[in-house]
Amino acid sequence: MSVQDLSVNTIRTLSIDGVQQANSGHPGAPLGMAPMAYTLWQDFLRHNPTNPHWPGRDRFVLSAGHASMLIYSLLHLTGYDMSLDELKNFRQWGSKTPGHPEFFHTDGLDATTGPLGQGIGMSVGMAMAEAHLAARYNREGFKIFDNFVYSILGDGDMQEGINHESASLAGHLKLGKLIWLYDDNDVQLDTATSKTFTDQTAMRFESYGWQVLAVYDGNDRGAIHQAIVDAQRETDKPSLIRIKTVIGYGSPKAGTSKAHGEPLGAEGVAETKRALNWDYPPFTVPEEVARHMDARERGAAQEAEWQAMMSKYRTSHPELGQELDAMLARELPADLADALPSFEVGSKAMATRAASGKVINALAPRVPALMGGSADLSGSTKTTIDNEPAMQPEVMAGRNVYFGVREFGMAAAANGISLFGGLRPMVGTFLVFADYLKPAFRLSAIQMQPVIYVLTHDSIGLGEDGPTHQPIEQLAMLRAVPGARVLRPADANETAAVWHMALEHKDGPSALILSRQDLPILPRNHSGVKKGAYVVRDADSARVILMASGSEVHVALEAADALAAEGIGARVVSMPSMEVFREQDKAYQDSILTPGVKRVAIEAASPQPWYEWVGLDGAVIGMNRFGASAPAPILFEKFGFTASNVVKVVKGIL
Repeated sequence: MSVQDLSVNTIRTLSIDGVQQANSGHPGAPLGMAPMAYTLWQDFLRHNPTNPHWPGRDRFVLSAGHASMLIYSLLHLTGYDMSLDELKNFRQWGSKTPGHPEFFHTDGLDATTGPLGQGIGMSVGMAMAEAHLAARYNREGFKIFDNFVYSILGDGDMQEGINHESASLAGHLKLGKLIWLYDDNDVQLDTATSKTFTDQTAMRFESYGWQVLAVYDGNDRGAIHQAIVDAQRETDKPSLIRIKTVIGYGSPKAGTSKAHGEPLGAEGVAETKRALNWDYPPFTVPEEVARHMDARERGAAQEAEWQAMMSKYRTSHPELGQELDAMLARELPADLADALPSFEVGSKAMATRAASGKVINALAPRVPALMGGSADLSGSTKTTIDNEPAMQPEVMAGRNVYFGVREFGMAAAANGISLFGGLRPMVGTFLVFADYLKPAFRLSAIQMQPVIYVLTHDSIGLGEDGPTHQPIEQLAMLRAVPGARVLRPADANETAAVWHMALEHKDGPSALILSRQDLPILPRNHSGVKKGAYVVRDADSARVILMASGSEVHVALEAADALAAEGIGARVVSMPSMEVFREQDKAYQDSILTPGVKRVAIEAASPQPWYEWVGLDGAVIGMNRFGASAPAPILFEKFGFTASNVVKVVKGIL
């Protein structure tokens, strides 16, 4: 057996040994995918196991994340910090080998995958980032960014709706450095794909503007190699390589759904190894395979060559070099706060979405990493960077992106842009359509990626568009995501502050929740906003604390005036971010929400999150039903977001 065949079978057997040891996992996909994965990693992939985050590397995304033992085996064999003991601890507490690949948890991974379709969505974002950075920073003789983005995907990825959104966008942008290897095995978890999936896949991708290549035998490494060469040569189109494989190759369950998601069993493993002519104990790596697949020396040489070029680049283009270094390190200007616009009390009321647009354009010249756009709503979300072109195939340096009506694909691409390194993507849509992008928002948080979500039209205050467009439960949904920050400013000054907070937050996503309707300008309290909550107006011997976020802070202020006229002192607290306020020490929290004082929260959304702050003896004025179509002032009156109703509720709890 050649060392190449032996290497492929080492990947296969390590994978099934890990699944069997855990008595849990997916053995079928690694058995079928091993030849394509070996060919890609051995013959093409630029990477350095001793520096997994080297910017000059290619990117690899295992979109079919259930095949995680495949990549863990590759990481071990090529020289990453992945011991055999970790393979033996597959899916166990504290191991580096969780059930699905987790970025930041395991060195050598470029993305967290498992939710099918999102891996390929992120790969599109990575290819967008590569093309964008190359257009902005490459110069003659300096191909600083020259990275291919590869993904292995399966039938499940192909069936998810995000596949269509992402593939369509990639084809439009002509992302020639993007190569998908499609594990086409005719089987999925429930049944044969012929029972669920009869698309003309090749024709579909050709219509998107992709090059489509075919390999008819998934064990033919030579054909796979040539297909990848052909894909690399096509610079104006992304490439899909359709590779016919057998799920569970060599096992008694080969070609059936039973090979997908359950261990083969001790006898099944033994039969598989006999079929592969494998006569070694479990978790064995033959010495010749260990030597052959160790990529450390090659990877170190590739990185050294790139680092030498980068050093010369800094000398030849010092300003660009300095800017690029700062971007890759995610550094922000020390005086960034000075760039934030300030809005005068008494000046014209302004929607926070409009204020956000002004802040974006004040920050963009100081933060060259900032880029992005919206899902066909740039005029409404105010996410356009002025005097910058739109990203198009002929202008990939553009910092504005037309994502089209593809909310999920947009957010997944933003994760990929962020994961690639350097850039700070922002994406915009209406808050109600957070439903469409929620799975990607969740992965932003799991991967600790600082994607900025600009979510406008934040309440029933958007008015006549009615309940289909009026968010109710979305704020509670986003606040429930661990590691995410939800920021709902009450006016233009708070909007500037929350943008500053979003840029400083580097280990998770930020959701800016912005109004359609104009809001009066409040006194600037940058430091208070950055603590998540602060006192907007106080009263001597306050008997009640009125707390709110966003536009409802102004309802609270009106109610405080009405209560004062009746001799009831009320403190008004703006709480733009529950998450940030929760991080403050108890002394600060008690200074804002004085213990023993009754509390009423006001927010035109699901009341659920506010019960943490009002306690059992407080009250929440919120939305327990969907909205209606009418002018915003009428809706606020009908649903109880008025000073008179707040006064009534306060008297009720006092």
